[in-house]
Amino acid sequence: MALRPLSYLLAALLASSAAWATAPAEVEVFKSPHCGCCKGWVEHLRQNGFKVTTHDVNDVPAARAKLGMPDRLGSCHTAKVGGYVVEGHVPAADIQHLLKEKPKALGLAVPSMPPGSPGMESPKPVPYDTLLVQADGSTRVFAHH
Repeated sequence: MALRPLSYLLAALLASSAAWATAPAEVEVFKSPHCGCCKGWVEHLRQNGFKVTTHDVNDVPAARAKLGMPDRLGSCHTAKVGGYVVEGHVPAADIQHLLKEKPKALGLAVPSMPPGSPGMESPKPVPYDTLLVQADGSTRVFAHH
């Protein structure tokens, strides 16, 4: 039985929407040109399916401020993904969870540079939290690591 033109159109639309749904999330990272751990975090994201673009900036705190992330939550790099801001060494799984759940928030932050976080691999990791950051700067724990 031959497919009708409308059937072809429907099949093409379904195929293109399936391809769009599986497209990797794009992450835009603002980092110091001299920071090795930032490169490690970027590689962690790429290994977990993200498409990453990096921008070397001389003033990471200024980039962070421009995106609205409170300085007290700062780390060595700031990123944008899916309308959210991501600060510091946030695990890819937490970003994937954020993008799936889509909470009303500014984004995620892992303040400082905890040993054992992605890009900060260490033989002596320490427990740390990923924080969900609200537009007013308030936070709550999003994930324990």
